[in-house]
Amino acid sequence: MVVTDPIADFLTRIRNAQLAGHRIVEIPASKMKKRLTEILYEYKFVHKYKFDEPEKKGQQGVIKIALKYERDSKRPVIRRLERVSKPGLRKYSSFDKIPRVINGLGIAIVSTSKGVMSGKQARKENVGGEVLCYIY
Repeated sequence: MVVTDPIADFLTRIRNAQLAGHRIVEIPASKMKKRLTEILYEYKFVHKYKFDEPEKKGQQGVIKIALKYERDSKRPVIRRLERVSKPGLRKYSSFDKIPRVINGLGIAIVSTSKGVMSGKQARKENVGGEVLCYIY
């Protein structure tokens, strides 16, 4: 299966796993998806993650993400995953105009010349770039 938008696929797999109440979601690996997973972990949106390298050269690895749920209500910690920049319509932002998601409670993930990082980090390093998604 050829995926035209790997980031949208990544977000959808997490969204669907949460709706089904799964504890772990497996996603085909890429450098971009690995970095997105690391950012989700840094901001405590996921419990933990593991990168499984492929057995043979030329195959695709797998990212296993342990999803996080609230202890009392059993609701997912991630309320919403929203793709901003799409393949048909890219959205770029300078560092001073990177949007604050729900007044700082959520995060914007930005692809910059210094790599993929959160909007907060991009503002700190004074770099703008393509706004990939919002997570809150």
